[in-house]
Amino acid sequence: MMQQPPLIDPFARAITYLRVSVTDRCDFRCVYCMAENMAFLPKKDLLTLEELDRLCSAFIGLGVRKLRITGGEPLVRRDILTFFRAMGRHLDSGALDELTVTTNGSQLEKHATALWEAGVRRVNVSLDTLDPDKFARVTRWGRLDQVRRGIEAAQAAGLRVKINTVALKGFNEDELFDLVDWCAAGDMDLTFIEVMPMGDLGNDYRVDQYWSVRDVRARLEERFTTVDLAERTGGPARYVRLAETGQKIGFITPLSHNFCESCNRVRVTCTGELYMCLGQEDRADLRAPLRAHPGDDGALVGAIRAAIAAKPRGHDFDYSRQRADGQVSRHMSHTGG
Repeated sequence: MMQQPPLIDPFARAITYLRVSVTDRCDFRCVYCMAENMAFLPKKDLLTLEELDRLCSAFIGLGVRKLRITGGEPLVRRDILTFFRAMGRHLDSGALDELTVTTNGSQLEKHATALWEAGVRRVNVSLDTLDPDKFARVTRWGRLDQVRRGIEAAQAAGLRVKINTVALKGFNEDELFDLVDWCAAGDMDLTFIEVMPMGDLGNDYRVDQYWSVRDVRARLEERFTTVDLAERTGGPARYVRLAETGQKIGFITPLSHNFCESCNRVRVTCTGELYMCLGQEDRADLRAPLRAHPGDDGALVGAIRAAIAAKPRGHDFDYSRQRADGQVSRHMSHTGG
């Protein structure tokens, strides 16, 4: 692949990390991610697997080194493993450093080995509770035993598993140390994420859910010694090591600590909308140049460069005034988790 001048935004940040949603559909209905009775997009609006390949390949040609596949639940999309295998050629050529996936874990038992064979080495599994009844409540449709089998299958296939837990006040506060101990026993890293004001559930609902990750860390420090790490994995997490167990704990803090100064990433939805910032509504249509010029990516590359030139300094998420300021109307499942 011919390498072009890299993508640099107006604040001198190199864009090297792309998160791509391949579907808005999911087999769960997590309460902070989507409504229970979601109206999903018509399939004709979604990028085809071939279009996803062209789009991701264009970004890789512009200097993207890390590609994360998201959804919805990416592994429920028909024939999605053919796309992972196609992206593997960029790993083989050295153009791409890492191909990863964020999943709810429900399909890992079926697909873990194929993901490894396609070049995936790490997966993030979203899991907010170890209690089966609470899990069924927060996911609405999910079954915890299915997810745990998927995690076991992923590890058996050689995949490194990181658990992503949304910190939810009044829901999983009492499981903090259980989650830490479980991840330590399973040799899994763990990242806590603040709930973000996205979707149509209303401001008061989001404020009631919000548990500051600063408070999570303070609770951890009642039992453990935390050592700050300089390590970054390409995303927004800040990491500490627990001295007593040696395990790595991450914190993603879009509200209690804005992480925008080092943002190196953009997101593309399953319909080809490029969001330069998760917490802003500004977007660029990449589907139109993809479909208007099926044999030439020049217009697509031009649209990508124009969008990055408009990337904002940061988002405006804020709960400090007891309302979800900076709220965006789209569901997290539409943008990509």
